[in-house]
Amino acid sequence: MTTADICVVVPTVREYECIRSYVANARDHGFDTDRLHFVLVTEDFCDADAMREMLDDLGVSGRVFDESDRESWYDEHGVSEYSHLIPAASHAQTSFGLLYLWNEEFEYGFFIDDDTLPHEDHDFFGLHMANLAYEGEVERVASDEQWVNVLYENADEHGLYPRGYPYAAMDETVETDTTTVDHVVASQGLWTNVPDLDAVRILMDGDLEGQAQTRTTAEDFGEQFVAAEGNYLTVCSMNLAFRREVVPAFYQCPMDDNPWNVGRFDDIWSGVFLKRAADVLGGQVLNGDPLCEHNKAPRSTFDDLANEVAGLECNEHFWEIVDGEGADANTYAEVMAAMADALVEGEFDEYQNGEFLNYVGEYCLDWLDCLDELAPVAGHDPVAATADD
Repeated sequence: MTTADICVVVPTVREYECIRSYVANARDHGFDTDRLHFVLVTEDFCDADAMREMLDDLGVSGRVFDESDRESWYDEHGVSEYSHLIPAASHAQTSFGLLYLWNEEFEYGFFIDDDTLPHEDHDFFGLHMANLAYEGEVERVASDEQWVNVLYENADEHGLYPRGYPYAAMDETVETDTTTVDHVVASQGLWTNVPDLDAVRILMDGDLEGQAQTRTTAEDFGEQFVAAEGNYLTVCSMNLAFRREVVPAFYQCPMDDNPWNVGRFDDIWSGVFLKRAADVLGGQVLNGDPLCEHNKAPRSTFDDLANEVAGLECNEHFWEIVDGEGADANTYAEVMAAMADALVEGEFDEYQNGEFLNYVGEYCLDWLDCLDELAPVAGHDPVAATADD
């Protein structure tokens, strides 16, 4: 029987050996690796057996799920009717990790991308867990555009905006002060080396290999900070820890595998859901340390652009649609249901591929029903949700 209370979700088709570095980091800093249970989400064409052997060699708890394993898991847990929630061949398959975490009742979750490594001088797991437990004063950042650039601290020098940051919210006026946090629900670690940019910004930076000519270092980041209530921020799933309670409002969205070929906004839109729900319920998203090193492999910037362009206009307006929803809610599921209803019922014909927003809303309602099938979701009545459809 595992004693783990932390589910570490790693989507991987390439560099799964990065997990060795994260386990070594934990042991070097005295973090109890018995608390960690790794879930590798991969594909049938990958060597899942080699991944299982690596976990055994490291002496850590974990499971490996390729597509066939996921289908078996759905059948075993009676949720095969919801298998459409996890898109094929997409980074958004991290949602499967959330289903697993929810069913197994882990208290905490981590997302780690396989093209990252921990900084040796940062206690990766320890710092994230300390962030989730933190109560006290912290810097608060706001802007006149209701968006906070997580790279704001050195933006005057590098001029970078992260992937998913709305173009209409650029050239914002930033204000900072100090606030007190008492319930951190997510800890977003930032990244050095290759910045997390979208394809348009990478092209503007003069890079055709999907990376960026401009790189970030530890000196680009200062103290921990939160985005002010009513302000949004990009949430990147490459280096992230969160509490179980947020899972109902943290669906990674049906990217790539959809009729409109919208992709690349899974963690961005889930971060908008999360921030709105956290604001309603008095939670905070803390940003900064622990840093990771992002070693994005070279690839065509134009391939990334092709994956992003179908959703660029929707991304400009997605946050406006859910902003203000669920104000009277008492749980993350209730806020999610309100945001999903706004998406389902909205008319978005004026946006390119606006129908995709209705589609996302429908999937979000299915997400809540699926979670409820696995384990009861506070504040969610699947019968009422079905009746409202």
